[in-house]
Amino acid sequence: MLGSALLTVAMVGAPGQTPQDETFSRKITKTVSAGFRVALPDGYDKNKRQKWPLMVFLHGSGERGNDLKAVSVHGPLKEIANGRKIPMIVVAPQCPADKWWDIDMLGGLVDHLERKYRVDKERIYITGLSMGGYGTWGLAEAFPNRFAAIAPVCGGGNFRLANTIAHIPTWVTHGDADGAVPIAESQQMVDALIRAGAKPRFDIIKGGGHDVWTDFYAKDEFYTWLLAQKLPKV
Repeated sequence: MLGSALLTVAMVGAPGQTPQDETFSRKITKTVSAGFRVALPDGYDKNKRQKWPLMVFLHGSGERGNDLKAVSVHGPLKEIANGRKIPMIVVAPQCPADKWWDIDMLGGLVDHLERKYRVDKERIYITGLSMGGYGTWGLAEAFPNRFAAIAPVCGGGNFRLANTIAHIPTWVTHGDADGAVPIAESQQMVDALIRAGAKPRFDIIKGGGHDVWTDFYAKDEFYTWLLAQKLPKV
């Protein structure tokens, strides 16, 4: 009988529970900050009017913390330390320990860099590895009209938003034996981009584990490819 009584109450109350449509709006602001390393290209100080391409590099989870030397362990800054000349402003922010890349912070960082340095806004590039690969996809999806090219290495993104970034030149790299981030993470992004009409480059490294970024960032071809990419004139 108790069950029947409860059922009766529910049925009687139903007509008064008709959903109503409402709208919520509130302005929310937050303060974001991050330490970063910057390497200015040779000749940056010679011509005060010249603008330069900007490459933002996002490290992986192992380089999080508050010691900025860690952002030079892998990637473009490591290449620069080994003698490579990169004709771009190269910036590597650091993610705090136990945190994930904050997309609002990264967007604010790009704003800051545009104000402080002579950045060619038509040639801003994002690249990153592992956790930074996820950050690369996420940043592009958040600001789909801001970047001239992206190069995520062994990361993943929201494939449901791939159509919003199908116009961005994209170079994806992943090892097919990666035990930390499955290659399926990159594959589903590439597949979604192709369905959206894009033609991303996808380098599958046969037998490659998680650390395929060392060879990737040592490629002259990578830097040449980046420099060839530019936002279309509006």
